[in-house]
Amino acid sequence: MFLLVIRVFNTLGRKFEDFSTVENGIVKMYVCGPTVYDYVHIGHGRTFVAYDAIVRYLRLKGYNVIRIQNITDIDDKIINKAKETGKSWEEIVDYYSKDYLENLSLLKVKIDLHPRVTQHIKEIINFVQGLIDKGHAYVAPSGSVYFDVDTFPHYGELSNTKKDQWNQGEEFVKEKKHPYDFALWKAWKPGEPYWESPWGKGRPGWHIECSTMSTRYLGEQFDIHGGGMDLIFPHHENERAQTESLTGKPWVRYWMHVAFLNIRGEKMSKSLGNIITLKDALKKYGADVLRYWYLSSHYRSPIDFSEENLEQSKVSLQRLKDAVAVLKDILKEGPKSYSKDEDIKVQREIIQKIREFDEAMSNDFDTATALKKVHEIANIVFSKLQNSRDFLGASIALDGFRIFNEVFGVMDEEMGLAYERIYEVIDGIIEVRNLLRQKKMYDLSDQIRSILESHGIKVLDTKDKSTWRFQ
Repeated sequence: MFLLVIRVFNTLGRKFEDFSTVENGIVKMYVCGPTVYDYVHIGHGRTFVAYDAIVRYLRLKGYNVIRIQNITDIDDKIINKAKETGKSWEEIVDYYSKDYLENLSLLKVKIDLHPRVTQHIKEIINFVQGLIDKGHAYVAPSGSVYFDVDTFPHYGELSNTKKDQWNQGEEFVKEKKHPYDFALWKAWKPGEPYWESPWGKGRPGWHIECSTMSTRYLGEQFDIHGGGMDLIFPHHENERAQTESLTGKPWVRYWMHVAFLNIRGEKMSKSLGNIITLKDALKKYGADVLRYWYLSSHYRSPIDFSEENLEQSKVSLQRLKDAVAVLKDILKEGPKSYSKDEDIKVQREIIQKIREFDEAMSNDFDTATALKKVHEIANIVFSKLQNSRDFLGASIALDGFRIFNEVFGVMDEEMGLAYERIYEVIDGIIEVRNLLRQKKMYDLSDQIRSILESHGIKVLDTKDKSTWRFQ
């Protein structure tokens, strides 16, 4: 890959910023996961895949990425579902956690750690007590604990909201100092699960879990905090307030949020009866097509689900797979001679498209523009390489598809088959590069060296020829 500065749109401040990490070479990321009271749906799937592509790209650029995504396994919705179904809250959690994890695997999304709320009650209690000790929280007569919003002067900055907009979505209770204060710990009610605490029986509020678990595993400062745009307020606003109040430090460097998914122009909601579960979508379209469709739009742009859009994604993805098949055929033929002037021109054109793919991804992870560049490589394959049968051009193009797939994850089978003869392919590229050096075409030979070395292949030049080894 090329040496490019990554730019990220930060929800906090609503501006683009150069990407740099708290620890050199390490990206620490926390993404809010599901509350496991129902089946995960295609809106959840979009968020999962959007951050998966970001993680894949950052790893491609050489970062060591740690991605954490929590599972909320105690919440009002879980308790209510248990009452509705006559099952225990543990049964609800187990059943829908299994659905979430199975579909995440089918979607080819890998998470490094899935912390659960109920496994961190002690840490949550300590976090809440710390806020009380510092004067940022108070214990109400009922035994509930609330965060005093007025003690955090930066409240509202993340969501760009004013005091009259701070509706926490919680039931109104007179024991709050202010109506916009929010619960850190909820006092026990008969029939609900509870844990013992210094303030009596109860359970965690919603927002405290992510602050506690993220700092537990990523430290008091980390790089990326993500989720859907619906989480900006109140969830992420509250997380920021309580965490920075406790630590006294800026908490997250980059706040990133994925836009909404609509169903044929309408908001997806239970009231409209248009919820599409992730398992049904995967069964109908498959992971590759679904991932392609998700990533065909920029993560900050709304995306609209329709059968027509998914069918078009299927056709477009197949065109890319067909291009890879052409390249595999050319590589099977092996190098026949050194490249002609027209071949060299095409090779440079492909290299430029790969660079433009990288530029798009480095510009706030713009998968939509990056995808267009991959299709432009496919156009070159069908309009030029298919006829010229240029081995080096095909090798460069195939490497472009490999880079694309490492980020998008939509052609694993095709790319795996394409690289069965990886040693032979690299030998062929080195052979062509030797011919270029003999012709003193050092500019192109240096570009080939850079591409190979960016993918872990060390080129060893001597006076007469070049060899290679894996770095």
